[in-house]
Amino acid sequence: MNILGISAFYHDSAATITQNGEIIAAAQEERFTRIKHDPAFPTKAVEYCLMESGLSLDKLDAIVFYDKPLLKFERLLETYYAFSPSGLRSFLTSIPVWLKEKMFLKRMLYDELFKIGQFDKKKVKLLFPEHHLSHAASAFYPSPFEEAAVLTIDGVGEWATASICHGKGKDMTILKELQFPHSLGLLYSAITYFAGFKVNSGEYKLMGLAPYGDPNSENTKRYADIIRTKLIDIHPDGSIWLNQKYFDYATGLRMVKDKEWEKLFGFARRESETNLQPEHCDFALAAQIVTEEIVILMAKEAKRLTGSDNICLAGGVALNCVANGKLQNEKIFKNVYIQPAAGDAGGALGAALVGEYIYFGQERKHTAGALDEMKGSYLGPEYSDVDTRLMAKKYNAVYTYYENFEELAAKTATALADGNVVGWFQGRMEFGPRALGGRSILGDARNEEMQKKLNLKIKYREGFRPFAPSVLAEDAAEYFELEGTSPYMLLVHGVQEKRRKKLPDNYRALPLMEKLYYLRSDLPSITHIDFSARIQTVHKETNPRYWTLIDQFKQQTGYGLVVNTSFNVRGEPIVCTPEDAYKCLMRTEMDYLVVGNFIFDKRNQPEWGEKDDWKDEFKLD
Repeated sequence: MNILGISAFYHDSAATITQNGEIIAAAQEERFTRIKHDPAFPTKAVEYCLMESGLSLDKLDAIVFYDKPLLKFERLLETYYAFSPSGLRSFLTSIPVWLKEKMFLKRMLYDELFKIGQFDKKKVKLLFPEHHLSHAASAFYPSPFEEAAVLTIDGVGEWATASICHGKGKDMTILKELQFPHSLGLLYSAITYFAGFKVNSGEYKLMGLAPYGDPNSENTKRYADIIRTKLIDIHPDGSIWLNQKYFDYATGLRMVKDKEWEKLFGFARRESETNLQPEHCDFALAAQIVTEEIVILMAKEAKRLTGSDNICLAGGVALNCVANGKLQNEKIFKNVYIQPAAGDAGGALGAALVGEYIYFGQERKHTAGALDEMKGSYLGPEYSDVDTRLMAKKYNAVYTYYENFEELAAKTATALADGNVVGWFQGRMEFGPRALGGRSILGDARNEEMQKKLNLKIKYREGFRPFAPSVLAEDAAEYFELEGTSPYMLLVHGVQEKRRKKLPDNYRALPLMEKLYYLRSDLPSITHIDFSARIQTVHKETNPRYWTLIDQFKQQTGYGLVVNTSFNVRGEPIVCTPEDAYKCLMRTEMDYLVVGNFIFDKRNQPEWGEKDDWKDEFKLD
């Protein structure tokens, strides 16, 4: 049973191939085109998946698209009708696009697929599951659970904005849905927009900004109360009602009505790239507090409806790792599992698995002893020594090749311990938004200057943004208040009390950047200002090379963890190829690049002759 899953035409287009339920390959289109959040048909991702699986399109049993476009069109028309006569401008902008392209999506898909290869339309099924079913399937079927509640929360699919399902074996039952325009995902995106960040990418920034807010300030309490009483109505089952008087996403061209929000909160919408003020920090914290309340209520309802000990999470809101950590701490469920590609890219995987288990009714299999069926999320392309040598020849790059990987790992660990920043490129590329030691930039978590250096000289992004630790799975409890594992960097928990430094009494009143650079623990570069960390546990079974590097670092320093951030600059997709990685080395103040068994020392490289500025190539996100 060979199935191709596709997500496309909104953001984060992707493709996946499964064979008899095994996930063979998965990748986002952005990694190949170098256009962040690329919404286009994932031609290159499909080609990669076919190559990795050794299949051609005519060998497939089904091609599964991740949502139902006609149902989405119905929602569009009904929404404009319900809100008429407002929204005429938006209607005239969007409807022609739908009529020209998305209404005829089936034909469009065939046209794009036939550019890749020929197949018999009568033999290869073309299927269209609902958006939230695709999300739910992406979380439940790869999970280690035979039975689980499945909670999906995002902006909107066709009509659903949140759903509760119950998975049992190969079967999935939808129990409850929240419908558009009432959406926790859209509420969070609206607040992201008003805080001056970009929708569909800036939500991470809002989450990272929230701890800079003061939980005891009158502003934070007031903003949270305004959200709860003016913007939304929260019900005991976690369902919400959004007051459309204050929003413009249903029929307009913006997320919110700026003037109405300015009256509510007492400050104007922040312009992108302008300085952050205390009110923005408190506003972000209020949004996070309310979001966590709603997620926990929805999870309690999922528990009530299913009685399960297990819960699986998917949808864009499942990437809110702070809320995930709070949910885990609530102990509503014994086990929490989060799909690492929880956003729309993961819909491609879920679509393929819907085809496998629900349409074709195949029996579900589990790999004995595995954490899950995601293979550590290392599902993208990998490159050979020949590829790296060809790249080096193209740029006259200077390298040292190590026959013995242990020797290379020891050399890299020493470079990290000496305060250097290392680009780490190994094996298959990660699927999903997180770099997990396949395409990562690494540093020493003990180094007081590392967060500043990574943000300002390597990533070229806002200084307030935190960094995550990658820790040996067996050592995680030594550093963090984490029960169990967190292989996909999707849980935030506290740094152990014994590692924390005492804060001054006036700490909450300090300006943002003074808070940021105050020494908070013996792991300053990964300890956020509320003593939390977004943790990745590294497992020898899924990434032996990354585990070996961190183990070497532990042998040299006594610390079994490093700083890990995605291998890219701001606005750029995570690097895919050795050439992408070398360009990033030469365009930034990174010190070393390690690709497979090759080490490139920045000091030894020829002068970079590129005239184009990466800041012109990549749009700021």
